[in-house]
Amino acid sequence: MGDSYSHTANLFLDETSFYNRLVLGASLLPARAWDPLPHFFQTWLRNYIGGVVVYFVSGFLWCFYIYYLKRNVYLPKDAIPSTKAMLLQISVAMKAMPWYSALPTISEFMVENGWTRCFARISDVSWLAFLVYLILYLVLVEFGIYWMHRELHDIKPLYKYLHATHHIYNKQNTLSPFAGKFYFVLVSVSMIWVANLPSFILWLRGFWFVL
Repeated sequence: MGDSYSHTANLFLDETSFYNRLVLGASLLPARAWDPLPHFFQTWLRNYIGGVVVYFVSGFLWCFYIYYLKRNVYLPKDAIPSTKAMLLQISVAMKAMPWYSALPTISEFMVENGWTRCFARISDVSWLAFLVYLILYLVLVEFGIYWMHRELHDIKPLYKYLHATHHIYNKQNTLSPFAGKFYFVLVSVSMIWVANLPSFILWLRGFWFVL
């Protein structure tokens, strides 16, 4: 049993180490800046860099297409958010991004240490079981995030001190794609546990669970 777990753990470590080298090696950071870091912090740095890149690339492409190429097609001119509003949304999102990056990092750490029921290869359970567990996981996470979000609205102190920031820019002429991560950091932390809890009861493919 111990040898089997050790083999599976090594498969997880090999996979996440590959992703770390792939992303960090392609970044502008020299190898001497990240190679000496412990595996956990390499993983967090990889997730942070990936998150920032996806955030800005998707946000700028959306703005370029909707606000520039299709100006006045999908939105009236006075509905385009100001640069000031978008910069503030980016500023708050960048404060939350390190915490968002902790979500997949902690998930991978738990998988690598055998704290979840994740498996390394789909052949360990079959494609049918993999798809069933994946659908159940997505349903449970969506259900959990929905109720967490609902309680953030219904419980007044939580809304006032944690969630109200997210709704500062919720009008058509202030909302932009950069507002997607416009959260107070503690809300980001709570999402980590909502996303991780189902992994303790469901068999999940490690890589897909992290995604």
